[in-house]
Amino acid sequence: MIMDLLADAINIIKVNENVGLDSCSVRSTKLIKSVMEVMKTNGYIAEYSEFKDGKIAKLEIKLAKKINDVGVIKPRFAVGLDDFQKYETRYIPSRDFGILILSTPKGIMTNASAKEQHMGGRLLAYVY
Repeated sequence: MIMDLLADAINIIKVNENVGLDSCSVRSTKLIKSVMEVMKTNGYIAEYSEFKDGKIAKLEIKLAKKINDVGVIKPRFAVGLDDFQKYETRYIPSRDFGILILSTPKGIMTNASAKEQHMGGRLLAYVY
């Protein structure tokens, strides 16, 4: 039984990206769809679409082959507006190269969007 569907989806994307495949499929939840939308907006995946596999909803993800590394952040640290710099240096290799994905009261967004809106949240994943 899979305990963390987001971590499983991110791991599947990472493995398929490293192998050089064009697409992969992962289980679909609202959280995973929101994270995929953020990754698509920032150009890390080409597109995604939802389909049914029996009773289970899945996402078909077309990879853009632009991911160097992607991972889930555990535990999901609470980040205030003053704490972004600490976590950016921990998870992203250099300035303006990669994103942190976090959950905020206004939805799933990147660290740059959260800074612009002056809000914090909980860290979910990093991509570069």
